[in-house]
Amino acid sequence: MNEEGWYVDLFGRHEARWISGGSPTALVRDGGVEARDPPPDEPITSEMVPWAPGPRHDGGDLKRADDAESQVFDPQKPTQAASIAIDESTGF
Repeated sequence: MNEEGWYVDLFGRHEARWISGGSPTALVRDGGVEARDPPPDEPITSEMVPWAPGPRHDGGDLKRADDAESQVFDPQKPTQAASIAIDESTGF
């Protein structure tokens, strides 16, 4: 095992842990902030998964613009249009 880089924390304490030479190090990352937390003295029982920032999903909730089932945007629909209060006297 010669993996090196950020991996999902094998111990579940942090988002990611730096792996060097296949071994977990004290360098960890949570919310883009790096810190140090020595790995616990317990055997690794989970598979190493490379870590990637941001949400992980399969894209199943995305729609193509040319999808026949996509709704046409209607700015008058309160579920699609943002509600913005405008003072008639100032225009803001």
